[in-house]
Amino acid sequence: MSNKLFVGNLSFNTTENDLNDAFAAHGTVTETNLMMDRMTNRPRGFAFVTMSTAEEAQKAIAALNGAQLDGRALTVNVAKPREERPAGGGGGRREYGGGGGRGRY
Repeated sequence: MSNKLFVGNLSFNTTENDLNDAFAAHGTVTETNLMMDRMTNRPRGFAFVTMSTAEEAQKAIAALNGAQLDGRALTVNVAKPREERPAGGGGGRREYGGGGGRGRY
């Protein structure tokens, strides 16, 4: 089992320090990463917390999954590896204008 945890359903008021304090009660926290929106620089409502051992991570899951933090019931589970995404952006139409085969006279 991994010692990196996904923490979801966070209040937008929750800080990395709040998460650190909550998880430190169940073991040694080695890293806390609160995900932020690039455009607005506001929290996105989830974070990743890394515990020092898999046993501590399991204890934190057992204690904090469903627990209240800032008025929200946390979702805590083992973080899944990031999926590879294809490079490039968006789909959308490539041709702009054009009559779709029907000319106007």
